[in-house]
Amino acid sequence: MAKKTILVVDDTEWNRELMVQLLEDEYTILQAVDGEDGVRKAEEEKPDLILMDLGMPVMDGWTFRREQRRDSAFAHIPVIVLSGADEDRFNELEAAATLQKPASMSEVLRCVRLLCENLGTSRA
Repeated sequence: MAKKTILVVDDTEWNRELMVQLLEDEYTILQAVDGEDGVRKAEEEKPDLILMDLGMPVMDGWTFRREQRRDSAFAHIPVIVLSGADEDRFNELEAAATLQKPASMSEVLRCVRLLCENLGTSRA
């Protein structure tokens, strides 16, 4: 069975690398440096799950979610928001899950595993 693919969208390289280290044993990890890069990679690569920050240059997470929800090519891909900003507005994102930074790595991993288990069959 193929590994599920997760797209990590965060402008901070350290945060992306932390997610890679946490998840790479169980999942294939793609990285995007901002929301615009994330939209492009999500459309091209069709990941199973997106893990993203909100506060990013070029295109922030709010704009990414608007673009994603409008684009049938990747609107169905569940998103986990991991951010320290605007936690009082997380519900507006209509994300599969929202985690406030700093989140424990065990909490992030638990959330990713739960969502991936509920996705059904793996990518071919």
